Formats: sequence, structure tokens, C-alpha cells
Amino acid sequence: MEAVAKLNNYPTSPRKMRLLADLVRGMEVEKALAVLEHNAKHPAVPLRKLVLSAISNWKQGNENGDEGRLYIKTIFVDGARTLKRMRPAPQGRGYRVRKRSNHVTVVVDAKI
Repeated sequence: MEAVAKLNNYPTSPRKMRLLADLVRGMEVEKALAVLEHNAKHPAVPLRKLVLSAISNWKQGNENGDEGRLYIKTIFVDGARTLKRMRPAPQGRGYRVRKRSNHVTVVVDAKI
């Protein structure tokens, strides 16, 4: 049985989060947690917490299952809301700044 965990409206660009998601996709859970713990990118912390949440969700549904066989079955990053801000520019103009955010979904499952 698979378990899902979601992170909504995290304020970093989807492109930065996808770099980490591509890094851990298909990995065993323990290895993915180790990779995320030692990664220097700032979205690694919430992504690690999200994987831990997915593991916890899986444990609730499978009380006597083996946690050592878990792997990241699916992980994907979607764009979320974009906050539009203005930055002062020369000669009285204003440049538009788009502050992006993302949604992350993680699905973990046990290998058969």
C-alpha cells in the first residue's frame, strides 16, 4: 500500500525544487533521507521533512510492514501561486518581480 504526503505553497521556485526531486526520485527512503540531509540547497530541508511525513503516513496504514523496503515511488513538483511585486528601476520605472512558489507531492511504497 502506498502513502502520500503533500507540501503546498512552499515559497521557492519550482525549478529549484525539481533539481532535488529529480535527485531522489526512485531511491530507497533511507538513502534519499541521507542525500537530502547532506545537500546544501535550501529546499532540501522541507523536502526531507516531507519524505519523513510520507513514511509516517505509510506506517499508519501498515502497522506490521517492513520500513526497510520503502522507496520513493513518485515525486513531482508543480507550480503554485506567484506573488507579483514591483522593484524600483531607473527613470521612474518599475520592474516586475515574480516571487514563485510550488506544490510538492511524494508517494512512497514498499518494494515487493
